[in-house]
Amino acid sequence: MLSSCQDQKEYRDLSQLFEELRRRNVFRVAIAYLAIAWLVLQVSDIVLDNIAAPEWLMKALMFFLAIGFPIAVLFAWAYEMTPEGIKREKDVDRSASITQNTGQKLNRTIIALLAAAVTFLLIDKFVLEDESPAVTITDKSVAVLPFVAMSRGEDDEYFADGLTEEILNSLTRVPELLVTARTSAFHFKGQDIPIPEIAERLGVDNIVEGSVRRDGDRLRVTAQLVRAADGFHLWSKNYDRDTSDTFGVQTDIAEEISSALGVVLNDTQLKLMREAGVRDPDAFIALQKGYEAFDAAHGTADQINLLREANSWFEKALAIQPGISDAYLLHADHYTHRLLSSVDNPEISVAEQNAAYEKLVEDLDNAIRTAADKSRSASAAIDLAIISGNWRSVPELMPQLAVNGGCTTSSWAEVVSAPYGGARELGLIAQQAVDCDPLSFNGWRWLSLSQLWAGEFDAAVETALRGFEATSHVRLAQQLFFTYLAAGRIDDAEQLIATHIRTERNKLGLQRAIAAIRGDAALAKKLHTRLIDSEAQLTVGIITSLAVMGDREAANRRASEVDAHPYGHLRLMLVPVTCYCGAPWDLEYTPNFAKLLEDAELPWPPASPIHWPLKDW
Repeated sequence: MLSSCQDQKEYRDLSQLFEELRRRNVFRVAIAYLAIAWLVLQVSDIVLDNIAAPEWLMKALMFFLAIGFPIAVLFAWAYEMTPEGIKREKDVDRSASITQNTGQKLNRTIIALLAAAVTFLLIDKFVLEDESPAVTITDKSVAVLPFVAMSRGEDDEYFADGLTEEILNSLTRVPELLVTARTSAFHFKGQDIPIPEIAERLGVDNIVEGSVRRDGDRLRVTAQLVRAADGFHLWSKNYDRDTSDTFGVQTDIAEEISSALGVVLNDTQLKLMREAGVRDPDAFIALQKGYEAFDAAHGTADQINLLREANSWFEKALAIQPGISDAYLLHADHYTHRLLSSVDNPEISVAEQNAAYEKLVEDLDNAIRTAADKSRSASAAIDLAIISGNWRSVPELMPQLAVNGGCTTSSWAEVVSAPYGGARELGLIAQQAVDCDPLSFNGWRWLSLSQLWAGEFDAAVETALRGFEATSHVRLAQQLFFTYLAAGRIDDAEQLIATHIRTERNKLGLQRAIAAIRGDAALAKKLHTRLIDSEAQLTVGIITSLAVMGDREAANRRASEVDAHPYGHLRLMLVPVTCYCGAPWDLEYTPNFAKLLEDAELPWPPASPIHWPLKDW
């Protein structure tokens, strides 16, 4: 009985305490304080991030707001607002208390704060997230800079580059790590740039750097892992080995870097890491020389010969180690260009065309067979499907490009995705490519192109601008030009030609587009004729030009001629994605191309992201 009475007394005491807390508005003050603190933190996070404020400032703000909460609650309990000002609660006559009125004001304040919070969340979700994407940064992100060759042997620099790339390849096998791709990491080779600046441009928190010295059969490798924010060395080590144990060095370094970044590798991950990459020093020296010639080939007039030189090095690497998937993939590019050239060059015989096609298919099959992961396999499979005309399989392969970190793209994927309803999926893949390879033009180009095809013109302009600023690549300047046209910014497009387009051929082509979009048929035709007369104009440019000038008959005639070529689809498929003009020709004039679209169930005509006033179909 006594226990029951005691329980009832404790219940009454708790009820009285709760009622007193409610009467003194303690709960309302606590809710209002938390709402204000949350809003302050959200807004401060955005503002401090945009002004590059030090990280400690946000932590200090959180600390002071946390300390302020119990102070605010205690103040609400001990003090009361009165018409005469703030007084201690015990000094206020209960009959004269206005806590009820104060409570109503606090209720209105809380409602206003909650409305502001909801508004902020909606803006954050639907406005701020739609802004041009930024490079992702995580505390387990790392870039491997090219190791410095400390010795001066004939191939020592290529050896150091090869060792660097194999460390990078090993790290990409760890799913928890975001590893910057080779293109972006090697951009800083030979440049004396502070590590924090490199890390910021690459969007990583950690940098691996090192050096390599070869002396006969002896090898000395020094490697260190640096936290970019403060220059702190998380790990460093020297390795003295025989050159025959290069593979052991690269895997040891990759494993210790992973451990230093807090990644615990299971047996499967260790196995994948140890099986990754090139094992033979001579093979990766040859591979690096192949990369050098391959990179030099693109954008030059001597492309075919330089690709042939690159292939000689790839073939040497493959003779030593036959399982190098990237060597097969890049080796195929020479044959792709031979087939493309055959459409415009009648001197390339049918026998040469067929031989090039067989070698191309063989290379891509080998690239798929030897691929180290699903994304690399999908990249080669997409190229093979598009070149061979099996376009139906591409949508199933596209999502696989985004696995294993999403650094992998494809040479051809945009041509059968963006114009035919696949722009948003392409954009998701492109965003991941930008995150892990921010100094490679292709990810930025894909992302801007996908936004343009999705009708997000302002975002497409911003992405192309940021990509061009990061890479200075002419392909992004051209992409920016067409995003300007789509956004109706004709003056900006003209200024771009004047400031960033170097070659006369490219200038004429873009000026022709300006004339067409302004509806100046006479000027467009004059510029078109100058291009044709000045040098052999490729099929893609001719059909695009005829379409946007509104010359339907000539566009149909030219498309029909190309469609009759055994490999004409390789040229025709490029026109819709670069023309941005809907149907560049009437489909009945290209029955072979039409059959490819029908088999893949792709719609025709494509959309027309840019309005061309001279084109009336």
